[in-house]
Amino acid sequence: MKITDSWRILAIFLLFILLYIPFGCGIVPSLGKNPEDEALDVIRNQPNYKNGQFQNLSYDDDTTAIKRSGIWKQFFNKPDSVSPPRQLPWVKTNLKTLPDARPVVVWFGHSSVLIKYRGINMLIDPIFSSNAGPVPGLIKAFNGATHYNVEDMPPIDVVIISHDHYDHLDYRTLKKLRNQVKKVVVPLGVGSHLKYWGYKPEQIVELNWHGSYKLPDGSSVTAAPARHRSNRTLKMNQTLWASYVIRIGDHRIFYSGDSGFGHHFKAIGSQYGPFDLAVMECGQYGPNWPHSHMFPTQTAQAASDLQTDIMQPVHWAKFAESSHIWNEPVRQLLPAAEKLGITVITPYIGEPYVIGTTPVRKIWWEL
Repeated sequence: MKITDSWRILAIFLLFILLYIPFGCGIVPSLGKNPEDEALDVIRNQPNYKNGQFQNLSYDDDTTAIKRSGIWKQFFNKPDSVSPPRQLPWVKTNLKTLPDARPVVVWFGHSSVLIKYRGINMLIDPIFSSNAGPVPGLIKAFNGATHYNVEDMPPIDVVIISHDHYDHLDYRTLKKLRNQVKKVVVPLGVGSHLKYWGYKPEQIVELNWHGSYKLPDGSSVTAAPARHRSNRTLKMNQTLWASYVIRIGDHRIFYSGDSGFGHHFKAIGSQYGPFDLAVMECGQYGPNWPHSHMFPTQTAQAASDLQTDIMQPVHWAKFAESSHIWNEPVRQLLPAAEKLGITVITPYIGEPYVIGTTPVRKIWWEL
């Protein structure tokens, strides 16, 4: 064999490896696909889509742009305290045999939550991967936060997605869930990612703020405003972000998604509240994105504005996406909520909470 032939074979082999890694590991498919053609035409006619992007509500000081100065240093130079020193405690629950005479809520770490009531299963922002993001191993899940997976889930009537960031719209999880999900409720534009991943158009319900999807049993899921942003690549805000009002039987549950603090919480409380439970973002905040994530004291105030007596903090205890101490969110939230008369429930990962029963308060994060 000639030397040139050997180099040609080596070059072909290296090219194969370079192509296999991003495709074979799911990196390229996980990027998703932004709205195009007819889907983009629908979006262009929406009142909250201007200048080629979705927009937040009008705020006097509104900006969701990330402050770039120092962000890369912060991302790659985090202190050890962003992760727990030992395995997180958790509870193994058979999710397929949950009693459901009252709404049952089960949290799996970060923002993934299952709600069950009278045979209806709703799954919010599921991410059962061991990392957040397209590159495996870059943002690893905490030890003890990965014991639940797609196989543990019951048949799902509705998956609810708040926005298309990787820690809320997880390609690997959604791909595995596809055949056991009846409907996926998403903000406008996010359906393009799901179609790219093999979901059927009839499985997908896209909502603008204040749009609703009604289930056959009469329950409903209504998209509401949030103060955030969206992107899976460098192209920003091509899909919408949302919070959700969930009416299930006579009960009302609010899910914040990711959101900075703003007057929209009080407006949502006035229009849709009061709530039996508010599932609220509390974690992954930082000085570089002060208007797109809440600090813990703001989370407490938002819960008060929503007119809820009980809240559960989420968006913590699975991934270190910011530089705060891993359990700082709940440590700061509890005294702030107490001052405002808000009860905070803190179940273990996997531990069911039944709405209307004694609030669950366990100090499990002091490892």
